[in-house]
Amino acid sequence: MQAAPQTVESVVIRFAGDSGDGMQLTGTQFTETSALAGNDLATFPDFPAEIRAPAGSLAGVSGFQVHISSNEVHTPGDEPDVLIAMNPAALKANLKDLRKNGVLILDIDQFTEKNLTRVGYKTNPVDDGSLNGYHVHKVDITGITLKAIEGSGLGQRSAVRSKNFFALGLVYWMYSRTLDHTLAWIDAKFKGKEDVAEANRRALKAGYHYGETVEVFAHTYEVSQADIEPGIYKNMSGNEALALGLMAAAELSGLDAFLGSYPITPASDILHALSRHKHMGVRTFQAEDEIAAVAAAVGAAYAGSLAITTTSGPGMLLKAEAINLALMMELPLLIIDVQRGGPSTGLPTKTEQSDLLMAMYGRNGESPIPIIAPRSPGDCFYAAIEAARIALESMTPVILLSDGYIANGAEPWKVPDMSKIAPIAVKFHTDPATYKPYGRDDKLARPWAIPGTPGLEHRIGGLEKENVTGQVSYTAENHELMSRVRAEKVQKVAERYGRTEIFGDEAGDLLVIGWGGTYGAIRAGVKGMRGRGHKIGQVHLRNLNPLPNDLGDILKRYKRVLVPELNLGQLSVLLRAKYLVDARSYTKIQGKPFK
Repeated sequence: MQAAPQTVESVVIRFAGDSGDGMQLTGTQFTETSALAGNDLATFPDFPAEIRAPAGSLAGVSGFQVHISSNEVHTPGDEPDVLIAMNPAALKANLKDLRKNGVLILDIDQFTEKNLTRVGYKTNPVDDGSLNGYHVHKVDITGITLKAIEGSGLGQRSAVRSKNFFALGLVYWMYSRTLDHTLAWIDAKFKGKEDVAEANRRALKAGYHYGETVEVFAHTYEVSQADIEPGIYKNMSGNEALALGLMAAAELSGLDAFLGSYPITPASDILHALSRHKHMGVRTFQAEDEIAAVAAAVGAAYAGSLAITTTSGPGMLLKAEAINLALMMELPLLIIDVQRGGPSTGLPTKTEQSDLLMAMYGRNGESPIPIIAPRSPGDCFYAAIEAARIALESMTPVILLSDGYIANGAEPWKVPDMSKIAPIAVKFHTDPATYKPYGRDDKLARPWAIPGTPGLEHRIGGLEKENVTGQVSYTAENHELMSRVRAEKVQKVAERYGRTEIFGDEAGDLLVIGWGGTYGAIRAGVKGMRGRGHKIGQVHLRNLNPLPNDLGDILKRYKRVLVPELNLGQLSVLLRAKYLVDARSYTKIQGKPFK
């Protein structure tokens, strides 16, 4: 008789294998099943940078880590409790992260001399004692999968692709998960391909029943439901949330959305998501390059659309001139930069926060632009709406800095009540008698005139404009005036912020300031240290330009200021310059988030 599952507070599981082994799909299915079971969770997909890396090579290792818990989750976990390694490359790339005494499940069929040699193993780690200290389970995942799906109609080459479902079924058994969600997903995904569907169903059940029948696993485990606010939830990645937020902003403003984009990792999913919603007034344009993409978006802004362009660091470099054109023309434009490791092509599939200073200063001339950074996948929805609100109400380009960790990570996201989100005020000027192309309202925004409106003809372009009239002007006094007005307009954005939120002690020994995807790691660290009696506060900045008006007063309440960033200290440079505070950097640039 099988013993009752042991209840554990949380568990961190990492699936790792070749890029063709379906590890992202496996992790996603485990995540969705756990979300339906009521767990709080966070995920960290880790993609290989090589598009077609040699099979079984270190360059081709793909991983997916998920942290599920009965308590509030802030990060995808520091160290996996369970590592499923589908080949020697996956083991070598990930073993250093597995906690001591953790569970290690190996597809022993793949630990051949050829595969071991390919990744530099001189001896088989399964036999040489290097895995002592872990609970190792040698499972013939490939062999049992092939036997389980004999007669399904698939050839061996296709059939072996189902082995990820065997691994998934085994982990479902270990953590008392139901197969129902994944079985339903298989039926829907492979409708019309019954041989593939049947193979995947058999492999999934074979993995589950393997756990039931063999007596090598000491326990099964159960993670209880988390205490989550009631509501309708969706398992949401950052890029999905951004796409929905942009659509919501279009609805709130009454405008059509236009996305001019060029595919680039890790931002491409936003283009993919928005392209599926043409029936909702969304227009997507996949341009031939980054410059054409942003130029098309500038044109859409001039024509009266909610204009968006998406990219990553290399694309931001190419877009700089057109972004400055939108700034000089004072048009609303959303620039979404999903940051990755740089410089140049850098680390295409790894996360980093190294584009902040480029967003601040990476254009010629005095060219201030508001900058917003979401802190989590679900927060991307609200950050997109805020960015659109600032752009449309202040008539300015706005940069939204996401990053690869947020973009690809996922968490349970409560579907909001849109009636509780304030509309975005948009007013097109139509009266020729009162039209001044560069007149200003109380936000210092100039009027938005749709091309073709009778009597509202005006000059556009990158040359400096005369105050009020909008005529081309080369005078020194006018250029200084317009430069200062554009800067003041951006600074006035801070008047619309709420009070800066402080987590923890509102005065004390240490203030930890962060931005973007470092939120969860900082929050967990601050909570832990406060639990030991230290007087620590956390401020996580949504608005990076302009900074909040009350931030200077907050900084004075603490003896020390620490700034953790996934760069070499860019926010700390800004804080030191503006507030003359001894902001100390704590940095990491390894393509991985903080623990």
